[in-house]
This record gives sequence, structure tokens and C-alpha cells, in this order.
Amino acid sequence: MAALSKDEIQQKLKTMEGWSHQGKALHKKYTFRSFLPGIQFVNKIAEAAERAGHHPDITINYSVVAISLSTHSEGGVTEKDFALAGIIDQIRETLS
Repeated sequence: MAALSKDEIQQKLKTMEGWSHQGKALHKKYTFRSFLPGIQFVNKIAEAAERAGHHPDITINYSVVAISLSTHSEGGVTEKDFALAGIIDQIRETLS
């Protein structure tokens, strides 16, 4: 799966609330009311990532979970990253 061009990425981002493109990855931060809900979110992401065979970089700072998605083997953002971003957003919606 080939990396998408910057124009293709920008077009797709128009439908993805809160996601941005920096460097060679998609990024988004999610804020929770405390530490444990963020950890529950990360655990659900981990399960979905395993099923997809595509793993994000995740940073946890107390109640803020930052996600970075990139297809390292392609050197940038691919359709796989957008697919997992959509799944991650769906997971967040189920925790609200």
C-alpha cells in the first residue's frame, strides 16, 4: 500500500475531526476526565490495532492520550492509517 500524497492526505483530513498531518504521520489528542478512562481507551485501541495488524504510537500524559499513525514500511501515511484513525474515533465515541 503506497504512501498518500500531501494533497490526498489533506482531502481525507477534511472528513476527520481533530486529526492533523505533521511530518510523516497523522496525529490526534484525546482528553479524558482522569487517568483510568484514558487507559481503558488505550486498551481498546490496542485490541483494534492487533486485529488490524497496524499499530499506532501512543503517548499517555495523565488524562491526555496522543495518537500518531504512520505506515513505517511505506515511509508515510497510507489508507491503513486513515482506516485505523476512523476505528479509534469510533472507540472514543463508545466511551463518552
